[in-house]
Amino acid sequence: MKTITSVLSLCALLFACTANAEIKLQDNSKILGKWRVNGEALAIDKEQKKINVSWEFRSDGTLMTVGEDSLGRTKEMDIAIKYKVEDGIIKKQASPGREKYEDCTVMRLEGKDMVLRCRSLFFFMTRN
Repeated sequence: MKTITSVLSLCALLFACTANAEIKLQDNSKILGKWRVNGEALAIDKEQKKINVSWEFRSDGTLMTVGEDSLGRTKEMDIAIKYKVEDGIIKKQASPGREKYEDCTVMRLEGKDMVLRCRSLFFFMTRN
């Protein structure tokens, strides 16, 4: 009985690991274009907070972020930051004008859906 329980536990662990396996990008071709960020969460299996943001990965290495101004001063905020694909992951500027980059790993890329893990958040996206 212990052997069956151990085998089942190992299978469940292996399934969980493969379900959340990282996808290594060769270049930016699979992410180019506009993406609607549907939600963000602290973990891939946690409840998502809905946000109204879009990201556009451009071929020139610019990531254009457009979102509602949460303070209500303007209707939208447009922010352009740099990004690059290096060693299979997306490296994007942590904030505009600074040369500090954060790593974002593609956790899922299926059809029009993508899940990114950046520093401490997961972003759930749909291609426009």
